[in-house]
Amino acid sequence: MKLERVLIVDPIKGEFTGDIEINNKIISKVTLKGYNDYKYIVMPGFVDVHTHGQKGINVMNASNKDFKIWAENNFAYGVTSFFPSTVSASKEQILNVLMNSKDVGLSIEGIHLEGPFINLEKKGAQNPEYIRNPTIQEIEEIINEQVKLITMAPEIDNFYDVIDYLKEKRVVISLGHSSGGFEHFKRAFQSGVNRITHFSNALTPLHHRNIGGTGSALYLDFYLEMICDGIHLSPEFVDLTYKIKGPDKIILITDSFEGAALEDGYYTLGGLEVTVRDRKAFLADGTIASSTLVFNEGVKNFKSFTNCSLQELAKVSSYNALRNLYIFNKGRIETGYIANLVVLNNNLDLVQTIFEGKRVY
Repeated sequence: MKLERVLIVDPIKGEFTGDIEINNKIISKVTLKGYNDYKYIVMPGFVDVHTHGQKGINVMNASNKDFKIWAENNFAYGVTSFFPSTVSASKEQILNVLMNSKDVGLSIEGIHLEGPFINLEKKGAQNPEYIRNPTIQEIEEIINEQVKLITMAPEIDNFYDVIDYLKEKRVVISLGHSSGGFEHFKRAFQSGVNRITHFSNALTPLHHRNIGGTGSALYLDFYLEMICDGIHLSPEFVDLTYKIKGPDKIILITDSFEGAALEDGYYTLGGLEVTVRDRKAFLADGTIASSTLVFNEGVKNFKSFTNCSLQELAKVSSYNALRNLYIFNKGRIETGYIANLVVLNNNLDLVQTIFEGKRVY
């Protein structure tokens, strides 16, 4: 396969016109041509590290076939790598998700456990019935080679009893659903934890006498997940975060659930009833519950909210997420990398998705 006369957007080398050659699954040659015009924009395939489902598929009860359908559906939104994300649940339910998602292949890179080891005070749309403190015994029982990412609150009991084991297993720890203040986040950061889940939702707010979880995330060198649907975060807040942190520390996510890409109506999340109305998903008490965002729309929103460069957009939509999770053979348009690519028009509408060297959308 050859993509000719395109604007190539690499997160490291930047933007240039040229041609891309693909053999088997690999980018075999990238040639700078200096064309005066180009047909399309080519960027690394998008990466969603935090998603609970879409189009009626719920991660907590998805079958092996559902996970395959989910992966295939994702190609319509430019997603070539994703991490199905659980919610707070029983040990048995978590193990069931791990069993059903095993050996699916395709674009599933691993599993993200969002909870159950979080703070009840900041549960958000997590089911309080299942929220608990971690123990080494349970961590050893649920952590296998599929689990690549876990969201935990740094102030809960036993947090520091389990993080060394998680790091030994190369499970990345993300701080979230937390009532912790600066000292909690500082200690966790100094202990090697370097990312924040869906910033700044379910964190303590910024205050001038205690900068809280929100201020800590901005002040310390954390990676920040961000849901750019215009609901979880205002455009101004997204732009403010971009101006403070820069493009190297932001990771776009959807935090989508089974109601994403479907009509308004009633759905479930972790055993809780969720209403979707005018794109907003919420519980009966008004709490925002996950999102209906699809990834390529989040990418367009981030560009609109921040006026970032395309090179920066390639970082926040792909490169940063992969590097943070120790995946080094994807996320660039460079010789030797896996050929996971998106082809876009000048409005950033998705034209094609290429997965492992094949057009899949």
